[in-house]
Amino acid sequence: MERSIVSQEWVKQQLENRQVRIVDCRFVLGQPAAGRQAYLTEHIPGALYVDLEQDLSGRKQRHGGRHPLPEVARLAAKLGGLGIDHSVQVVAYDDQGGAMASRFWWLMRYLGHTRAYVMDGGFLQWKAKGYPVTEELPSVQPATFIPQVQKHMLVSMQEVKDRIGKPGTVIIDSREAKRYKGVEEPIDPVAGHIPGALHYFWKDGLNEQGTWKSGEEQRRRFAKIDPADEVIVYCGSGVTACPNILALKEAGYQNVKLYAGSWSDWISYPDNPVERDKDAR
Repeated sequence: MERSIVSQEWVKQQLENRQVRIVDCRFVLGQPAAGRQAYLTEHIPGALYVDLEQDLSGRKQRHGGRHPLPEVARLAAKLGGLGIDHSVQVVAYDDQGGAMASRFWWLMRYLGHTRAYVMDGGFLQWKAKGYPVTEELPSVQPATFIPQVQKHMLVSMQEVKDRIGKPGTVIIDSREAKRYKGVEEPIDPVAGHIPGALHYFWKDGLNEQGTWKSGEEQRRRFAKIDPADEVIVYCGSGVTACPNILALKEAGYQNVKLYAGSWSDWISYPDNPVERDKDAR
């Protein structure tokens, strides 16, 4: 099984490889300019910047959640402008535990680019190792990115609704426990979770050092889930569900899908059922 995670040592060895594109995905929710500013200050040599809200998300509407998927043509044009086509390997990094990099990885796979990876560990760990950083902006030769959309990787709100309680499908909520339980909801207007969803906080896919757990550790983490089942993953807005999808893939699960609109989309439909833990107030 091919892994989707590569080491920092491997990335360091590829800095002069023109067939590898490094993508900086740093972004701070609530501080939309912070990630780009951090990139302009210093980044891995040759790294190109993509912005979660400008590039990896579409325009927010009544439905679709807080970070709807970007238009395919617009994202493809952005990728082409970064010199990315299907002939190159692409590796993404961030400094948010892999959340933003995983969103980029998922979108690349969704657009049919199978040679996309996430760098293990974040930018601060890269710096701590004494690996090179620069403020120099790279020059790239534009390419033509031709999307090959993998529709099977995605489920709609109605498809999630139709699968609640059905054998053979498991729904995973990736948010922190208090939000899943409905004890508190600091971001969205309604607290709780999709009925029947299991709770797997996305950060539990990382170890104490902030790097990814091994495939075997991920298998133990998801041991209650039958690998033959369809697994639907959501979070608040379709971003931190992606590291859980990556972790499931590392554990060997094949039939894993993203509910892109996630909780913020689910609650935009007033008739959708909401479940809360009994101790939630």
